[in-house]
Amino acid sequence: MNRKKVLLFALATLLSVLLVACNGQEKSKEDEIKANEEATKNLTESGMPIVKDQITLDFFTGKSNVNLGIDWNDLMLWNKYRDLTNIKVNWVEQVSMDALAEKRNLALAGGNLPDVFYSSSISNTDILKYGQQGTFIELNDLIEENAPNLKALLDANPNVKKGLTFPDGKIYSLPSIRDEEFLSIRLGALPWFNQTWLDKFGMDMPETTEEFHKYLTAVKTQDPNGNGKMDEIPYGGVEIDHLIGWIRGSFGIGNNGGGDFDKDPDGDGLRYIPATDGYKEMLEYLNKLYKEELIQQNIFSIEWGQYMAAASEGRYGSTAFWDPTRTFASGNDENKYVSAVALKGPNGDQVYSNVGSPLSGIGAFVITKENPNPAATVRWLDFFYSDEGARFLYMGIENETYEKTDDGKYQYVDEIANSEDKNDAISRYLPWVGVNPPGIVKQDYFIGAETSEATLEATERIEPFVPEDLWSSFTYTEEENKFIASNGADVEKYVKEMRDKFISGDTPFTEWDKYLKTLKDIGADKYLEINNEAYKRYSEDK
Repeated sequence: MNRKKVLLFALATLLSVLLVACNGQEKSKEDEIKANEEATKNLTESGMPIVKDQITLDFFTGKSNVNLGIDWNDLMLWNKYRDLTNIKVNWVEQVSMDALAEKRNLALAGGNLPDVFYSSSISNTDILKYGQQGTFIELNDLIEENAPNLKALLDANPNVKKGLTFPDGKIYSLPSIRDEEFLSIRLGALPWFNQTWLDKFGMDMPETTEEFHKYLTAVKTQDPNGNGKMDEIPYGGVEIDHLIGWIRGSFGIGNNGGGDFDKDPDGDGLRYIPATDGYKEMLEYLNKLYKEELIQQNIFSIEWGQYMAAASEGRYGSTAFWDPTRTFASGNDENKYVSAVALKGPNGDQVYSNVGSPLSGIGAFVITKENPNPAATVRWLDFFYSDEGARFLYMGIENETYEKTDDGKYQYVDEIANSEDKNDAISRYLPWVGVNPPGIVKQDYFIGAETSEATLEATERIEPFVPEDLWSSFTYTEEENKFIASNGADVEKYVKEMRDKFISGDTPFTEWDKYLKTLKDIGADKYLEINNEAYKRYSEDK
């Protein structure tokens, strides 16, 4: 075969391969269109069931230690929902929170995709990455056409929609939402004083940082438990962040809720809180408390059991935690705790900034490209954004797991309410404990420390000091995400390390300027610039 014939033969072979490939692609496209048409025809008009002929979906999920040993393929609530919807969910992977990141990343990297990742804590970075790659499908139109309950929530609270939408204008995930009216669950750990000891000192509840210092000093020096030992702990907590969350608004920072950025009161953009004078002033105040041993000295390394043991012995004069009347053991029966207010700081600031947005998690539910029934899947989840769906998820089935009381409230049946381990009892029927599932959680249907009488009273005291303009977390472009994942993570790590060193006194405040210079050197200015751009998009987005 001469050279010309060889070339002609090769060209013909190549054309044949391309033709077969094109035919294959056309056939694949035709199959996809046909499958979509069949999936659409199988949908009911509205309500339940969602599909005429039963379909099956494969879900991957993370689970808490409480419900890890319970197979969700046999869970009462999921079985009931299968009967209602005509959609059977195979919980093909049910992994512990400890193994969640590894198992999830293996599934994503290996291409062994489920139809849905449920409660899998997918980060904003991964949502954008796999969304733009097409691994997670875009949901804008599906929400518009198939999720009336979620759409109503997004329309009513634009901040939730802004926190869910990426700079490319697309939504790739469905969220966990905490009802805007359910403030106590968005406040987290609340501040408390030992009322019994306040009475012994003849003190009113501290309302300023100066009065707080005076009270803590009294606890340390006046032996309020009367045992002749200096064993009282003026302020104790399971972590220093809870105390900082309580008082940072007293120093004029955190005016838009949690996080390291808030609106610059002297400009149009943001300010980076760890580089502000107010932040330094707060650290100096905490250093003073720590140096005078008014803060638990092992608060940077304390373990949960150590904290609870001291609490059960009634040794705390003040703490930030969840309702002590429910969470502390009976050892402190003689010590009555009363909730505190936001403290007024040295410059007159009195804000309680430790409060989260109603958007509590955007990576709670994503639909993968392998899912042949995305519209039915969106409708499957949308129910849990309704009032009825929230009650179903958190309370279960009337007269089986809960009852309605004469005054119109809801309570678990005796088997659950009177069980020794309530979380374990709930998890034998319902899936939500320790999971933060997609959907909305409402105060009427959530029974926990966040809805106890003491917590709701505490929330009423705090509410007047909560900022009105609370932001959801920003979303970023791919390039911005890369910087945040590298330099931004370095900045955050350095800030946290230095925060603890300034409070404990390991680093003197004479090194504050050196701290600020290091922040610049490792990228804090760029970090602020990126967040300013994200804030600008967030502010302009309607």
